Amino acid sequence: MAVIGGGIAGLSAAWQVVTQHLGNEIVVLEGSPRVGGRLCSGQVAGQTVDVGAESMLVRRPEGLQLLAELGLTPVHPAKVGATIWSRGSQQPMPAGTLMGVPSNPSTLQGLLSADEVARAGAEQPVELKGDIAIGDLVERALGPAVVDRLVEPLLGGVYAGHARSLSAQACVPALYQAAAQGESLVATAQRASAAASQNGGSPVFGGLPGGIGQLPELLVAALEQRGARVRTGVVVRDLTRIVGGWRLTTGPTRDEQHLDVDGVVIASPARATSRLLEGWAPGAAAAIGEVDYASMAIVTYAFDAAASRSLRGSSGFLVPPVDGHDIKAATFSSAKWPWLSRVREDLTVARVSFGRFGDVASLQRPDHELAGAGLADLRRAIDGSLPEPRDVHVQRWGGGLPQYAVGHRARIDHARAGIPGDAALGLAGAAYDGVGIPACIASGRAAADLVVTRLREP
Repeated sequence: MAVIGGGIAGLSAAWQVVTQHLGNEIVVLEGSPRVGGRLCSGQVAGQTVDVGAESMLVRRPEGLQLLAELGLTPVHPAKVGATIWSRGSQQPMPAGTLMGVPSNPSTLQGLLSADEVARAGAEQPVELKGDIAIGDLVERALGPAVVDRLVEPLLGGVYAGHARSLSAQACVPALYQAAAQGESLVATAQRASAAASQNGGSPVFGGLPGGIGQLPELLVAALEQRGARVRTGVVVRDLTRIVGGWRLTTGPTRDEQHLDVDGVVIASPARATSRLLEGWAPGAAAAIGEVDYASMAIVTYAFDAAASRSLRGSSGFLVPPVDGHDIKAATFSSAKWPWLSRVREDLTVARVSFGRFGDVASLQRPDHELAGAGLADLRRAIDGSLPEPRDVHVQRWGGGLPQYAVGHRARIDHARAGIPGDAALGLAGAAYDGVGIPACIASGRAAADLVVTRLREP
């Protein structure tokens, strides 16, 4: 078998094969020089930190299961609050929200005006006739301020997208299902908050000491111990059905190479996947090719600890785009992750993120300008002095996050229906059923199971 793409989804597909389907040979082919996709480590002031995703949702089991299988123990963020930098001041993140929908609209006081809170408290029913943008759904129910000040900054952090473009059905299915059944969004948020309370305040997110960016390389080491091959710098240019399986074409056209395999998991980004499918599954290729991606950048700063105590009081803040600032969020890493403050007591590490779908201009600036803009916003946001950083790391993610536009579920269903039922081929990755680490792990494992099942069919 072959896996095309060495992000966490592709590596998880290979792991599923070597641990659950013994006897199958597996090779992972990654086009870039490194595995892991948006799971990536970098150096700032001599300290290894995450410069891509920094945590995973641990209320889904898939990530924790993988860590356990690798013999790894997760760590959790410190219990420090987050804020929203709104209208020039830092406001506490309201408790008990479901992707920005409040379980109690009165908790929005301070973040919203009195009139805006009153509108949120006078929820209006929303009649649905199909999928709808999450921003449009919440605005019709609770008013535009809830979207602008809560939903937008939260979705921006997860998808780097816009609330009035992203699918409610795909991004926040609990809210979509509630509206489709004529139920209250606020009541749905109340149930979600109550369920979270019953978990005894268990952590929502987890990482690894040293950063979750280590996970791909640790997984590669475990794969290779079990006989899997992982190759980087290998671009698969063509995928052709042949008798009994597939032919993968790699290398330059003047010196192309072929690899024949029985089954394939494609775990590459949507457009690369679309190109591989178009010759023999044009319907699936067209549907997958419609998935757009947002680019973003993460700038990490290392400050002298003694001169940057203002970055220790919370885990960071979100930024409503309606206020027109450059950054969309800030994370006070040394406050959020106890392991980091322990290993580098002399440093305070913080990072800011830039970029939403369609936001090209802000990301076209050179690294030093981007870092300067982020530092200026950071200083304004905390309303205090910050020294010049000891070191700065700029990480750009071109086309890093898929956009689940309205109708996403139908598009993906159409794509999967376009793969012939006798084809030993599976699709995995962030473009389909979730952008988070556990969702990508689940998609990789499921795709591997599908391929092995089809190979066993008579």
